[in-house]
This record gives sequence, C-alpha cells and structure tokens, in this order.
Amino acid sequence: MLSLRVASVALLSTAAFALAAPMASADDGGTTPNVTSFGFTVSPATVAPGGTVTLNATECQEPLVKVSSGVFDAVELNEGKSATVTVDADAKPGARYEVTFDCKGEKGTTTLTVASHSIGTGTGTGTGTTTPSKGVKAGLGGGAGGLNGTEIAAGSVLLAGALGGGVFLMRRRADGNA
Repeated sequence: MLSLRVASVALLSTAAFALAAPMASADDGGTTPNVTSFGFTVSPATVAPGGTVTLNATECQEPLVKVSSGVFDAVELNEGKSATVTVDADAKPGARYEVTFDCKGEKGTTTLTVASHSIGTGTGTGTGTTTPSKGVKAGLGGGAGGLNGTEIAAGSVLLAGALGGGVFLMRRRADGNA
C-alpha cells in the first residue's frame, strides 16, 4: 500500500513538472537571442538611425561568419574579427530589426532596436550609442535566466496543486476511504 502512495505522489509530481516545463522555455517575444554552438553579439543593442553598431562572433568552426539585417548592409566577419556597420539613416525610430549570424549554415538571431530619439552624446545628432544591457545567454540553454513573475507564479501553483493532491490522496487512503 505504501508503494502505491509513493507512486501516486511521484506521478503527480512528474505531471506538475511536465506542465511547468513549457512555461520555463516560453518565448519572450524576441528580446533574448537564441542559443547556438557559437557566440554572437550586437553592441549596442539600441542605436539611433545612422548610428553604428559592432558585430562580433566567436567559436565558429569556419573562419567566415555572415551577418545580415534589414537595417544595414550584409557583412562578413573573418577569423573572429569584429566589424562595425552603420545603421540606415532612414531606419524607423522605435522599430526592432532581426540580425542574423550564419556560421556554416547554423543561424543565430538577435534583435537590434532603433532608438526613437537621439541617445548617448546629447548633441542631438542621432549618432550616439548606449552600452548594451546584456549579452548572449549561453551555457544554460537560454531557459534558466529569463523567467518572469507570471511564469514563476504559474509553476509554483502547479507544483503546490500536485503536492496538495498527493497529500489529499494519501490521507484519504489512510482513512480507508479509497
């Protein structure tokens, strides 16, 4: 009888974790870059129209990484060297553009945001830059650090429900009402 109780609790706990897992890997709308076998960055992540950004790729097995976006001309990074590109002067302020890094056919993407106002220099020229808030997530698969409060609360509710259900079933069987 005890092994049946343990099995019930284990099954409920497994179900709770299985239901919570999709929330932990939920898409955040494109603000976090995807995880690849190679590293890549766009710095800064927000730039004024006509401003410049630095592109960098590391740990690509091939010496040539192709970088493209709808907001600047395509460029090739050779042998791990970075490149500086100029964002189109007519880029739409407030728009977010996808930047794609291609390493031997494996593609990684991140987002470049065009500032809705002049940033950085304070001169009003629109060519200033900012420091990026964070780089590419790597090492943990991208799913370990980006949970918001709603996802954490939903996962906690699922776990609490599974544990509560297991306790309820164990008490009910202990009372002989099963």
